[in-house]
Amino acid sequence: MKSKKTIAASWALMLNILLLYIAYGVTRLAFLLENYATYEHVLGSEKVWSIVIGGLYFDTSAIAYTNALYILMVFLPCHLKETALWQRICKWLYLVINGLGLATNLGDAVYFQYTARRTTTAFFSEFGGDDKLGSIVGYEFLRHWYLVLLFIALMVFLYKLYTTPKPQPTPRKRYYLVQTLSLLVAAYLCWAGMRGGLWDNRPINISTANQFIIRPNDASLILNTPFSMLRTIGKSSYHRPEFFTDEQELERIYSPIHHLDQISLTTDTSFTRKNVVVIFLESFGREYFGSLNRDILPGYKGYTTFLDSLIDHSAVTWRYTYANGRSSIDAMPSALSGLPMFVESFVAASHATNHLGGLAAYLDSLGYETAFFHGAPASSLGFQGFTKATGFQKAWSQEDFEADSRTEGRAAYDNWWGIWDEPFLQYFRMKMSDMKEPFMTALFTLTSHHPFHVPDQYKDVFHEEELPIHKCIRYTDHALRRFFTEASKEPWFKNTIFVMTGDHTNASNHAEYKSAINQFSTSIILYDPSGDLTPSVHEGIAQQTDILPTILGLVHYPKTYMAFGCDLLNTPAKDTWAINYLDGVYQYCKGDYVLQFDGEQTIGVYRLDDYLMHQNLKGKVTEQPQMEREVKAIIQQYMNRMIDNRLVP
Repeated sequence: MKSKKTIAASWALMLNILLLYIAYGVTRLAFLLENYATYEHVLGSEKVWSIVIGGLYFDTSAIAYTNALYILMVFLPCHLKETALWQRICKWLYLVINGLGLATNLGDAVYFQYTARRTTTAFFSEFGGDDKLGSIVGYEFLRHWYLVLLFIALMVFLYKLYTTPKPQPTPRKRYYLVQTLSLLVAAYLCWAGMRGGLWDNRPINISTANQFIIRPNDASLILNTPFSMLRTIGKSSYHRPEFFTDEQELERIYSPIHHLDQISLTTDTSFTRKNVVVIFLESFGREYFGSLNRDILPGYKGYTTFLDSLIDHSAVTWRYTYANGRSSIDAMPSALSGLPMFVESFVAASHATNHLGGLAAYLDSLGYETAFFHGAPASSLGFQGFTKATGFQKAWSQEDFEADSRTEGRAAYDNWWGIWDEPFLQYFRMKMSDMKEPFMTALFTLTSHHPFHVPDQYKDVFHEEELPIHKCIRYTDHALRRFFTEASKEPWFKNTIFVMTGDHTNASNHAEYKSAINQFSTSIILYDPSGDLTPSVHEGIAQQTDILPTILGLVHYPKTYMAFGCDLLNTPAKDTWAINYLDGVYQYCKGDYVLQFDGEQTIGVYRLDDYLMHQNLKGKVTEQPQMEREVKAIIQQYMNRMIDNRLVP
């Protein structure tokens, strides 16, 4: 298997590394084309070369990290390496390691559509317990066969053009000196490549990508997946900022602690001891609703006929509604514990064992019975561990559904993630009827999840539309209609507050929802069938972390608690706000604007109704200085409390 091309080791190495730069460039181009609608603004921009140069920095780092062992083997001052066997081992090490890197880059070209960020090691914490991952990957191979063919072509390219170093004559006095010096030089250059250069005291990290971008969501185009994964292995992403050295000043600007004397209770005590039901709707972004897009997309009908009717006639929502993260495991801490996602998902973070309060624990102290429901296996996504840690008394899953004689059992399994939404929502209703009032429950739907299938009996009802997810949104909306129809017959129904929120957004086919901030635009709906809440679309901003304080306000919770949010029903619209994190940039919404802060400085200010984020108003808005102070205070409170394990009062 000896290569026909044999030259000096240093030249052979440079040629082989050059092949990797070309291959990484091809995968970045594939990433761009696969997500063209998100990045089409880049091609006509004057900063396109900045993005190209930024990509080279991160490719250099990834190539240096992944090929360090290969480089060592090429220059190792040892006569053994001059043998044909050693060179074959080097070649196959080069092909296997770099094949994995190229495969992850191409895979992320597809996965990015659902997460809006490069994959990090948090992926394994989120999906590590799911045995369906292999099936999902296989399914995507079939759907994106052209990327598979591209991967094969790249591997053939590397294999055919690989250059084998010319063996050095064994009896040579200078052999060990030359090889040792070559190894030292190569090691130095490799170290410099890993750092992204030598001109900075700190090596490049994921947030460094923001130095080269036009918009925050461009960072993923500059990054590559091997770098993103390697730079997050075993790393704590929480660092204590020093925006404010005076603790009292920090507390004055922002504190997540809600004291009883700060709670403006409603005068209507009929809310006291009402049941509370929180429903997480998998992937239900705001884009899929007709009722929430009449001002944004005139004439657009959406895919949620039931929820639209609920919003129009019976529910409360807000003009701007945002998720605090981009994955299911971000939504749980946000909505149930008032904790946004900064840098990495709490469930997957090194501080995941921190003591964390939650809606279940707070209501448990008032005598509520609490339970969590998810139609997937009990081990899925780490949900059960989180629910136990935050005070849920019970958790019901796919196994419990299948064991209950009142259900369809295994026949309701979707062959991918768990139980179809329609039967599991009915199971949810039956189990709540078994509970003692007042109760608090939370449920996570799952059918509107990749790979986007509906039950066989609905394939002729909910057809394929512009995006694969659209038929699943229609199906889950139908399942919710059936749930509420049957639940309305239960004695506990009118004494219940329902909160529905999309856990995160998903694939989009409207430019208005591909901007950096609107990638987080989800649904937050509050419904009280007793009529004690006046249906309306409130002015102001709502985020998932507002759900906990809003519910605690409604049930007149009498104790101090912590939440990075506000009671939406007792906070003026001008004081409502939202925050989220995207590839190193914090996006802080308040009033009419969203401010983008990279951890050191503001990089953008946009009007919230500038849905395409075309006009950067940085330095032109009088609200900017105060927004900067507030976002810094929120970040510092979050980091300090996370590091010090002070997430409860």
